[in-house]
Amino acid sequence: MYHTRRDILAGLAALGACAALPAWAQHEGAGHEGGKAPSARPPLGTGAALDAKGRLWVAQLESAVPSAGQPKAFNIILSWTADEGRSWTRVGPALSVPERVEANGEGRPKLAFGPAGQIYLSFTRALEKSHTGYIRFLRSLDGGRSFSAPVTVQRDLALTTHRFDSLVLDRDGRLFVAWIDKRDADAARAAGLDYRGAAVYYAVSADGGNSFGPDIRIADHSCECCRISLSLDAQGRVAAMWRHVFEPNVRDHAMAILPATGKPGPIERVSFDDWRIDACPHHGPSLAFDGAGKRHQVWFSGAADNSGLFYAPGGSGGAKPTPLRLGGPRAEHGEVFAAGRTVAVVWKEFDGKATAVTVRVSGDAGATWKERVMATSAGASDHPHLVGSESAVMLVWRTADEGVLVRRVAT
Repeated sequence: MYHTRRDILAGLAALGACAALPAWAQHEGAGHEGGKAPSARPPLGTGAALDAKGRLWVAQLESAVPSAGQPKAFNIILSWTADEGRSWTRVGPALSVPERVEANGEGRPKLAFGPAGQIYLSFTRALEKSHTGYIRFLRSLDGGRSFSAPVTVQRDLALTTHRFDSLVLDRDGRLFVAWIDKRDADAARAAGLDYRGAAVYYAVSADGGNSFGPDIRIADHSCECCRISLSLDAQGRVAAMWRHVFEPNVRDHAMAILPATGKPGPIERVSFDDWRIDACPHHGPSLAFDGAGKRHQVWFSGAADNSGLFYAPGGSGGAKPTPLRLGGPRAEHGEVFAAGRTVAVVWKEFDGKATAVTVRVSGDAGATWKERVMATSAGASDHPHLVGSESAVMLVWRTADEGVLVRRVAT
């Protein structure tokens, strides 16, 4: 089983020249590095969120000086802006002791905010063995002047995959943390049984992050390295969307409702591209609900006859969504935002020389759309993100050359 982008490309290249590869494989990596060699600087993966005052916060890594014989570690630095990125106030570092924080590709620190200024932060700590990690959490109850020591969220402490965390706060102030987990795959392998991919787990804190409940399995057979998207539906319930491994090895997407206690709801299949590949494309979905409760989703598919990045309003009762293709054959890493009747979708696309970020926005819940290129960069870049409210949407994009770019999205 291939686990990384490099492994996927190596496996596909072994079958033929690059010209024979599908479009999604031909440009993997190029859109991130812009054709340049990897930098020695900290990874570009950046978290972004709005606090209760409407200020934009970002979480980035800062290199720490490692002790002799110790692996390279990072600290997490928070910064906020109240003027759309024209000036920033630095907060942190958040960690009293630097850790091997993952912040690249589908992983990055995640931010959430409570109504009284609480700052909640989750991240994945890489362990000594490749593709293994722990889900970590810390908080500040004084607006960032001090931070708690990080704790490990998941109760399973095996040296295996607990990675690609996602974080959301529900309307009752409960914290939900979801992640990709391979404990069940390891157990199956030890018993001589087949097991497709990994699993999706989550845990809930009902006391503002002071403690977390038990590990709850959402589903067996998820993709191993694709992000999980968490969003609140019209009833305020937490919904999760992830790349699932349907039999025999179809890498489409599924969704489920996550209760604060008890068993998660049934799995609903929400993409139908029939992409059959024995690999993880490192390309997770995005999920949002508008003010009327309508679901909006963005996902990527490398299916031979239907490859590309897609948006669709969600169907109901198992109905298949009608997808809308976003961008050209190199469009990737899309994200969707919804609030009230505003819906916005963002993606990045590399043309061989530079990466452009495009936003498509609707002010009428997706009935009509406007589209424009919001930013470009010739160097390495993170995935683009959308944050905001019903009245204002902002693009947040970190690049190696320009730093953190903030652009207001006109509706």
